[in-house]
Amino acid sequence: MADKKGTASVNGRTVRSVVILVILALGICGVVVYKRFAERNSLARQIADLSPRGAPPRSIEDLRKAIALYERKIEAHVQDAAQTGVYWKILGSRLIDKGLYGEALEALEQAARYYPEDETVHYLIGVSAGTSAKSEYFSGPESASLFRTAEQAYLRAIDIDERYSKALYGLSVLYVFEFNRPAEAVPYLERFLDINKSDTDAMFVLARAHYMTENYEAAADLYDRIISVSKDPEKKAQAGANKQQVLDSWYG
Repeated sequence: MADKKGTASVNGRTVRSVVILVILALGICGVVVYKRFAERNSLARQIADLSPRGAPPRSIEDLRKAIALYERKIEAHVQDAAQTGVYWKILGSRLIDKGLYGEALEALEQAARYYPEDETVHYLIGVSAGTSAKSEYFSGPESASLFRTAEQAYLRAIDIDERYSKALYGLSVLYVFEFNRPAEAVPYLERFLDINKSDTDAMFVLARAHYMTENYEAAADLYDRIISVSKDPEKKAQAGANKQQVLDSWYG
């Protein structure tokens, strides 16, 4: 009975701590949202004051006067938002350099709110989420959710720029090694190699994808290609060993 009470006490303290943290977080968010709302309302009221009726300017001339009077404030808002997005992106990149992928993911998701059409931001989200998913601290649903985030981020980056090599390669590695969906990786790897014709790392991944889908001839051809173009003795040896494995599977 004592052990159960002790456990209940610990669990109770843990729950109270979490509740307090949530309340504090909500309070901080509320203050930030209220401040932004108040600033925008203040600007809107100042513009509305230009009209004798206290309403927003309706005529073209009144609107021009309002814009001329407050364009500096409006531009300041735009510049602040743009600079904030840049800071989040830089912070995310620096955190990745330090190996802090979880914190990087949070920063880069903030950056994406400001720059949703920036393919680099989405690619870095993919890197952060995919690497975090492999952490020993995540398993089951949490890990699967992070991998899905990585997939969607890579796809978004490619949607913005279909020739974005890093995203093409990152997504392919995800499909081959994490999702066990090698057939889906093939077109992205082929597109990547059309752009980076001598990239032997991508050739290895594509050869593995072909091997996993039992396209043994294509896999063997790729290993021959690696042996032909690579100047690295270790890569040549690995390609030769992999080709032999393919041939053994091919001919039984």
